[in-house]
Amino acid sequence: MDSTAAGSATVAVIGAGQAGLSAAHHLRRRGFRALRDAEDVSGARSVVVLDANPRPGGAWQHRWASLRMATVNGIHDLPGMPLPPVDPAEAARSAVPRYFASYEAHEDLPVLRPVRVGSVTPLDDRADGPLTVTTDHGSWRVRAIVNATGTWNTPVVPDVPGTATFLGEQLHGREYVDAEHFRGKRVAVVGGGISAVQLLDEISLVTSTVWYTRREPVFLPGDFVHEVDGVDVERRVAADVRAGRPPASIVSYTGLIWTDALRAAARRGVLERRPMFTQVRPHGVVEADGTDTSIDVLLWATGYRPDLDHLGPMHLHGPLGGVPMSGTQVTGEPRVHLVGYGPSQSTVGANRAGRAAARDLDRWLTVHEGAPAHA
Repeated sequence: MDSTAAGSATVAVIGAGQAGLSAAHHLRRRGFRALRDAEDVSGARSVVVLDANPRPGGAWQHRWASLRMATVNGIHDLPGMPLPPVDPAEAARSAVPRYFASYEAHEDLPVLRPVRVGSVTPLDDRADGPLTVTTDHGSWRVRAIVNATGTWNTPVVPDVPGTATFLGEQLHGREYVDAEHFRGKRVAVVGGGISAVQLLDEISLVTSTVWYTRREPVFLPGDFVHEVDGVDVERRVAADVRAGRPPASIVSYTGLIWTDALRAAARRGVLERRPMFTQVRPHGVVEADGTDTSIDVLLWATGYRPDLDHLGPMHLHGPLGGVPMSGTQVTGEPRVHLVGYGPSQSTVGANRAGRAAARDLDRWLTVHEGAPAHA
């Protein structure tokens, strides 16, 4: 990482997906000037937005090609600019980034990219002292950060004995492009989340599949009502995060939702789940009952963990393995707010979290103005 000085700002927003853009929007509304570079703002409150991606769109720009707007798990309007009408058949990885790019232009919101953050470190021992945000394009001195890095860059692959000996193709769901690539191969899809069943359904239309999960998947008996079920899910996730427990996958709180495509897959016998295999061999896997199953492709649709490694020097994790939080603020660390984490992983939750983080930082800075970071 480049340790040369890049500039100073009051707040750094790290990540420009839904949560990061929401936070930047609300900071702007509270009078923070958005920086285009290391310009001198001479005492004014300012915000710099740093994004590791080469272009607007957050993680959406990396989604698989066949994921259409009609099948995505909900896109909520960014604050101040509704999502325009889109073709339900359009790929999400083109429609959503186009919307995000239009939003950045509409808001006159400069985003510095691609800029990868390597670490966030306290400059001294003061509880309200400045922080150094070290990136591959220099370092920034700030009073506080809003972390909106999501999970895309931290995929999870289970540690199964023998995985390194497998001679077929292995990939994580983040590397998936389309089902045609697997035609004529036997594909093992591993994982019990929404993406796993979507990929399983799609691949099963062109070749043979086997589905493995650690736990028996739970499908909701009826529709998921966001006004009721969504509130309950956010409450449960918030309770875990408040207690310092790592937030589990969203599907573990919600269950799987039946769609027409999944009902058709069930009729084809695609959703006949098998218990997780115990070992990987060069040409297949060992089932839980000890039998060998031949496999050509291992597709790990096993989710992600929060991308927080760059916050390691802040020592934010508690004894239960998670980051204890009160709202969007890390408990006991008012300089650090996490958005798009825990209960704000959904797009509507990310919007609310961005607003809350901006409000709380505005209040905290008013109490702890002192010498600004750029002074």
